[in-house]
Amino acid sequence: MKKLLLEVLEDIKPSKDYEKDILGNANNIISAINKGIKNAKAVLGGSGAKGTWLKTFDVDIFVKFNYNKFSDKSDELSSILEKLLKKKFKIVKLHGSREYFQIRQGKFTFEIVPILDIKKAEQAKNITDVSPLHSDFVRKHKKLANEIRLAKQFFKAGKVYGAESYIRGFSGYVCEILTVNYGSFLNLIKSASKWKEKTVIDVMKYYEGQNVFNAINKSKLLSPLVVIDPVQKDRNAAAALDHEKFDIIRRRSKEFLKNPVKEFFEEKVLSENDIRKKAGKNKAMILKAFPLKRKDDVAGAKMLKAFHFIEKNLISSEFKVIESDMLWHAKTRSLFYYIVENKNLSKEIKIMGPPIKSKHHAAAFKKIHKKTFVKSKRLFAIEKRKFTEPKGLVKHLIKRSNIKDNINKILIL
Repeated sequence: MKKLLLEVLEDIKPSKDYEKDILGNANNIISAINKGIKNAKAVLGGSGAKGTWLKTFDVDIFVKFNYNKFSDKSDELSSILEKLLKKKFKIVKLHGSREYFQIRQGKFTFEIVPILDIKKAEQAKNITDVSPLHSDFVRKHKKLANEIRLAKQFFKAGKVYGAESYIRGFSGYVCEILTVNYGSFLNLIKSASKWKEKTVIDVMKYYEGQNVFNAINKSKLLSPLVVIDPVQKDRNAAAALDHEKFDIIRRRSKEFLKNPVKEFFEEKVLSENDIRKKAGKNKAMILKAFPLKRKDDVAGAKMLKAFHFIEKNLISSEFKVIESDMLWHAKTRSLFYYIVENKNLSKEIKIMGPPIKSKHHAAAFKKIHKKTFVKSKRLFAIEKRKFTEPKGLVKHLIKRSNIKDNINKILIL
């Protein structure tokens, strides 16, 4: 096992040349900001600051504004920072809980986030203000940096990494807290394989000897796993986690312990050909969807809405969907796929109506349907089915506002 994990680390840990390259670019931006701004300081943020990052081309830079001067003017931070950045860089403004900015330099993307320089979570005016405190907590456990990397990669490969609304999985910060709590990647996986619904992780023991569910607002504790934020004891850091992702990580942990192989850390991106092979003799409906130009979380959530709209209509139209998924590719497009049983539906459909004793409803039903009959004291109708094969239905659905309003463009492959 030790040999396997060392091999995985070799694959996922950024090389010294890579870190030198990305940090050099980041430091140039940080230096430029610090030379032009007053009462604020730009610093490296996110997993880069924590020393827990994987091979990535995204870097967070926080611009920390003096708390005493800006605590009552926190809504002005974005506009102040924007004016400075526009003088020095080509930027893209992104909308979040507080507006922030993106700078692209070659293969690297830097996100510049304005925050208040706070000392404790209670001072925060915005959720992003607390981020450096998360970094401070993780940096206290530097010895676990590689263990955290293993955990993040394991969760990534399982497609359960990310707290965004279109993923509803484990954030990087939650992976860090869990690894610190259990002391190693392997201990985390052993425990995850045995997690029960409503398991509580409280690394700082804020609620030792207490019932967390009586101490914290219940609306914050709806997730299947509750992870008390080490720097904000009334916050569940895993609040975004859904039951599907929780079950996936429990199952994958059990499978890995039974058969510890490298494949559990490898991210598999299915191609169109892979999906068609999966489908075999069944029909594979594959669509390429392009997101709206919005913040990733918002664009992804809208894509997911469109994906589920198609799936729901396939099922309600009586097509048997064997497997489906939305595959997010490099934040630029998605593949929607639906593997449907290779069986055309009948040309006619039987529609159940009201009981014949409900005269008002029965009369209304007969007005809508010309061909009706009675069975077991209930009205039924026979209608011509609009779509007997899935492709025709999908062609119809992608013209609907439920799709057009949620994505930029969609193509049937």
